[in-house]
Amino acid sequence: MTSHTDTTPRITRLPDDFRWPGGKRIAVIFNIAFEAWSDGQAPGIGPMGNVLKPGYFDTNAHSWAAFGINRGIHRLVGIAEKHGVKTSIMVNGVICERDPATVRRIAELGHEIVNHSWGMDVIPVYLDEAGERENLERNHRILTDTAGVAPTGWISPRGTGSQVTSRLLAEAGYLHHGDVNDDDRPYVMAFGERRIVGIPLTMDVNDLPTCIRYGHSPRHMLDTFNDCLQAFRERETAPLMLDVTAHTHVMGRPSGAWVYDEIMGRVVQADDVWICTRQEMARYVLDTI
Repeated sequence: MTSHTDTTPRITRLPDDFRWPGGKRIAVIFNIAFEAWSDGQAPGIGPMGNVLKPGYFDTNAHSWAAFGINRGIHRLVGIAEKHGVKTSIMVNGVICERDPATVRRIAELGHEIVNHSWGMDVIPVYLDEAGERENLERNHRILTDTAGVAPTGWISPRGTGSQVTSRLLAEAGYLHHGDVNDDDRPYVMAFGERRIVGIPLTMDVNDLPTCIRYGHSPRHMLDTFNDCLQAFRERETAPLMLDVTAHTHVMGRPSGAWVYDEIMGRVVQADDVWICTRQEMARYVLDTI
């Protein structure tokens, strides 16, 4: 049985005078959620909004989600390549079975592969510790074998880890995870001698809640980003980070991809913003504090 000291980390938060490389105060991470569900499973939500009766397979939601692997990932990665930006791409293990060539290609292009569980239906909070450890190890192996590079970061489906996820990741040698929402900057979690960075998965500029949960148009996400960046610059003095997240089956479509393109183009031109991957942010934090 795990003791209280094993599950409760020592936390070191970034001070207000902390700065990103080059003395910059603002960091932006571009995430791509390259997601899929286990065989025989479909998303719990879909573009129609209304949920089917229990026990019926949602072919509409299943087909909607499959767009990401067929078209969306290629469109979003193409945008990143156009701007010369390296992204952090959340990849489910099951995708390595369905489209290994694309997983290998995005790693070869220099994008970070973030372990995102086996499928979007395999959420750590539903697993016991042994099951969670097995899921982590299984996905680590298949992502490493397929991409040719071992992942150093993790984000749970739904951003919902269990109470021991952070410790298991630290024990496995991971550098960062995104299952935290309790800060506006990353922080270090220490389990004994092992340290891991909790990097918040910010929801302010994220297409899934913006367009699917709240039903806004893609342009709303662009407006939110512009407002956030202006507020960061004019109203804040502490170090901050902001995620810009696009799901391949949501904003990977032509109707929304232009927003990801527009935001990325604006950030590339901003000389006061550090653009980084989650891995780069984690390494910088661990090397600095």
